[in-house]
Amino acid sequence: MITSALIQKYNTPAPRYTSYPTVPLWENNVNSEDWNELVTKSFSLYGKEEGITLYIHLPFCESLCTYCGCNKRITKNHAVEDPYIDAVLHEWNNYLKLFGEKPKLAGIHLGGGTPTFFAPESLNMLLSNILDSSIVLENAEFSFEGHPNNTTRDHLQVLAELGFDRVSYGIQDFDETVQKAIHRIQPFEKVKQATEEARQLGYSSVNFDLIYGLPYQTKMTLADTFEKVVELAPDRIAFYSYAHVPSSFPAQKSYEAHLPSELEKRELYEFGKQKLKAAEYVEIGMDHFSKKDDPLYLAYEKGTLHRNFMGFTTTPSKILLGLGASSISDIYLAYAQNEKSIDSYQSVIAKGDWAITKGHLMTAEDLIIRDFILDLICNHRAVISRDIWDALGESQLDQLGEMQAEKLVDLDGNQIQVTQDGVLFIRQICKVFDNRLQNQKKELVFSKAI
Repeated sequence: MITSALIQKYNTPAPRYTSYPTVPLWENNVNSEDWNELVTKSFSLYGKEEGITLYIHLPFCESLCTYCGCNKRITKNHAVEDPYIDAVLHEWNNYLKLFGEKPKLAGIHLGGGTPTFFAPESLNMLLSNILDSSIVLENAEFSFEGHPNNTTRDHLQVLAELGFDRVSYGIQDFDETVQKAIHRIQPFEKVKQATEEARQLGYSSVNFDLIYGLPYQTKMTLADTFEKVVELAPDRIAFYSYAHVPSSFPAQKSYEAHLPSELEKRELYEFGKQKLKAAEYVEIGMDHFSKKDDPLYLAYEKGTLHRNFMGFTTTPSKILLGLGASSISDIYLAYAQNEKSIDSYQSVIAKGDWAITKGHLMTAEDLIIRDFILDLICNHRAVISRDIWDALGESQLDQLGEMQAEKLVDLDGNQIQVTQDGVLFIRQICKVFDNRLQNQKKELVFSKAI
């Protein structure tokens, strides 16, 4: 049983584990010359057969959503589109030179910012160039993040013609007071229109992003939000915990006094989860829910669910290349992140160099722990190998013992299973096995786990 004492104990800062090691703990031991060699090696080992996945960061937004922690630039000047697309295509061509052949594409995801800030014609130019220089695998997944207010039928049509059949709409909450506080005002009718048009144009999957723990949220307002969500019946739902980090995102200070308490936030999560269960959505991985006929759920059932910087996916590709400012590449052997500054990114890429500002070369131990944490998050169970047991310190073993006593995990020999109650604390469970973080002496900034 989850008690308020448990919530208080474990509602401390923890990584979201979109990678291991997490970005603040990268050793930054990868330069441009290393990257050339590592990408070539990784492509030869993994990319030729299973293909590669692309994440393209499109960072512009016309207005600021105050809850958002993404890398973005606020502007209404659409003249920024062409120079940015030129830089992204230049970066892509740098990779093509390393491959020496047309790569197989297992997936593309457009994130932001607001990808639909870009005109349909601009997106067509960008993606057509990439697709013309690639071989698209039969089961490739092409998806994008859409803002319901500016995702037009033309956007949906152009992207559908390019092979996109998955769209994720950032809803967050339908309550008007909440929307005003977070500066994300989008009427239900706009969301309904964007959802229906996607389905009319043949999109096989519509996802809604929702957030709990926002200012002015109550069970009553959340009940109304979920009533509207159920009416539109998205195929997938991401139900995230609001990450309050005003030291990094000062705009969040504007509503600090109106955030729910830790206990209230927990109750909002449980309330939303029950609403989703009643609507026949099943919880998978971390923060995600889907219908039982959705490929994501089927992958979860088979134990083949995968997770990368883009989120949960059925595509197991080991190579994820990030294109654009601030984007992160994961080539299994190493990580690299691009310049966050759009101007700096474009300037460096124009000179023919990589725009890498941080990176990490994976050690043998990193790879073992990474795969283990990935199993825990995706499947809620994993095998604790002898290498992992031997690497755990006394305090980590004590933490694991406490979690077992609290019925958050079940331990059976070398098997660990996250319990139903433990799913809420999955970030803290992963943290026990995070040797780099456990051995870190300086304080790092993460959002609270719950």
